[in-house]
Amino acid sequence: MKNSNISSKNSAISITEEKLLAFDEASTAELAKRLDDDDYPNPFEGLDDWHLLRALAIHRPELTRPYLHLIDQEPFDED
Repeated sequence: MKNSNISSKNSAISITEEKLLAFDEASTAELAKRLDDDDYPNPFEGLDDWHLLRALAIHRPELTRPYLHLIDQEPFDED
């Protein structure tokens, strides 16, 4: 699996605790803007950013509250 920087330029990013801790309000806003603009060269880069924002929502929810609409989580029953 490739390692990448916060901008998620490589597909198959590795989301680590260190990567999540490196995010602040500005970098989270930049990530959310990329997702909102949805102007990616390929769908996998958008998916990488979506996974990154979702991981931030789980581990650093204070950063993602304004952007929850981009995660588009729907409740489901696993049974």
